[in-house]
Amino acid sequence: MRAIRLTLLLALAMTLPGCGEDPKPPASTNNTIPKDPALAQIYANSCQLCHANPSANAPLTGDRKAWEPRIQQGADTLLDHAINGYNGMPPMGQCVECSEEQFLQLIGFMADQPLPQ
Repeated sequence: MRAIRLTLLLALAMTLPGCGEDPKPPASTNNTIPKDPALAQIYANSCQLCHANPSANAPLTGDRKAWEPRIQQGADTLLDHAINGYNGMPPMGQCVECSEEQFLQLIGFMADQPLPQ
C-alpha cells in the first residue's frame, strides 16, 4: 500500500510543472546578432554589454515591449539619445565611429521592429 501511495505521489509531482501559466520566453535575444558583419561587430563591441544585460536597466535586445514606448518617440529622438546620451546611456553609445545610419540600424535591430521616420 505504501508503494502505491509513493508511486501516485511521484506521478502527481511529475505533472505539477505542467500546471499554471506557460513559461515566458526570455526578454533578451542576447545571442542574436545583426546579419551585417559590420553591424554585428559594432553591436558586440558597443551595444551588447548593456542591451543584453538585464541588470544594466537598458531595454534588452529583442524585448519589443520595452522598446515600444521608445520607438513611438520617433527616429529623431532615438538618434539624439544615441548620439548625446540619455539617462544611463553614454554619448555615442560607446561607438564613437558609428554613423547616424548605423545607429538607426542598430536601434531597429535591438528593438526588433522598424523605426518610424
